[in-house]
Formats: sequence, C-alpha cells, structure tokens
Amino acid sequence: MNQTEKAETFHRLHVAGDPLVLYNIWDAGTAKAAAAAGAKAVATGSWSVAGAQGYGDGEQIPLDLVETLAARIVASVDLPVSIDFEGGYAVAPDKVAVNVARLLACGVIGINFEDQVVGGSGLHDIAAQSERIAAVRAAAEKAGVNFFINARTDLFLKAKPDAHASHLEEALERGKAYAAAGASGFFVPGLMDEGLIGQVTGACSLPVNVMMKSGGPSLESLRSLKVARVSHGPGPFVAAMSGFEAATKEALAG
Repeated sequence: MNQTEKAETFHRLHVAGDPLVLYNIWDAGTAKAAAAAGAKAVATGSWSVAGAQGYGDGEQIPLDLVETLAARIVASVDLPVSIDFEGGYAVAPDKVAVNVARLLACGVIGINFEDQVVGGSGLHDIAAQSERIAAVRAAAEKAGVNFFINARTDLFLKAKPDAHASHLEEALERGKAYAAAGASGFFVPGLMDEGLIGQVTGACSLPVNVMMKSGGPSLESLRSLKVARVSHGPGPFVAAMSGFEAATKEALAG
C-alpha cells in the first residue's frame, strides 16, 4: 500500500463497537513483531519510544531521532503507522505544522496530538488547541494525505478518578471543538468509568479512543460502549522490559 491507501485504510479501521486494537510499539522491531501477530496497523507510544532510547517522556527525545525512528518503522512494515507526537514539539500552530510535515514525509499516516502544555502546566485552552489542530490538518491537506489526527485530551489523566465526572462537560466541549478544527478521533486516556465512557461515545461525533489499563473496562465492555479504538500506551514496553530484566537476572544467576 502507498501512503494514501494506508491513510484511508486506517480511517476505515475505526469502527464504533468494533474497535481497532493497537498494542503500542516503540521501534521497527516491535512493529514487525506486531505485524507478524496479525496487527492491522501499528502505533507508537511516546513514553515507550523515549524509554527505549534512554530518554524520559515529555518530548525529551530529540525530534530528529523521532523522525528517524518513524521512518524506520514505516519502512519495516506494510501497515498504516501512527506516531504519538505528544504536543507536536512546538506551541505555535505554524511550527507544529512544520514538524508534522516532517512525519508526513516519512510516510506516517496519523498522530496522537495532546492538549496538555508539554513542559509546563495545565492544558492549552480550547481555542488555542483548535488552532493547532487546524494547522496540522492544513499541513496534511498540503501533502495530499487524509491524515488521522487523534486529538487527545489530558483532562482525565490530570484528575483523580473521583473527579472525572466533573470534567465530562469540558471534555465533550473539547471533542466538539477539535472535530470542527479537523480532528479525526478523540482520545480520552485515563478515563475508566464505563458510564462516563458511554457518555463520551454517545455525544462525540468522532471515533473515541480509550486506553486499556489495569482495573479498567475489558475489551468486550469497550465494544459494548461503542469505543472505536483501544490502545495500550506504555503497558507493552513495561511488560517487555520487566521480562527482559527477569531473564537477565536468571542468566546472571546461572
């Protein structure tokens, strides 16, 4: 498939009630392993990509290296590749657009794009984040790619679970604004309450992405809640590194 075909395929894989399951990767090797396991698409997790290269999360891994890794992943599998691009490595919309264009040139067909202020505090206000999303959409249209912008809100990650209900109205407002700005999906990591997830999927016009987490809803429950995308965040990387550490201890012990 060429980049255009991969982008269109990725959009079609987002179906409410029959979600695209993404077991997040961090390099070309894990992309190939996911493909061998039957994955229909691959997506990175920023925490995992950074950790695999010895960096912390929060755009600490250099953009040049992110670009190199993205290109290697795209070259390694004949699948749609989405990159967790955090806050776009810039604040100003025009600079975000330039950075996204670099990923588009690598063959990437989508990104996660979050609304928290990376390296700062709080979230970008709705108008500012909408402008940033619109800039990403404009860059994709210039490249002629139906880019999948998975607009992430960090409202729920930054709040304790017992306060999540109080943030629902703002989350829905953000989802509506992000859709109008050109987003393709709405990502609500940290949200685990089935009732609240159901309210998001019921009110949001975009395909909704939920992150699997211990103690959260099962995949079957997320299907019934009309979730369209399920990701695993840093979980796969943590599991892999724990297994490697345990095996190393065993080897050193003889």
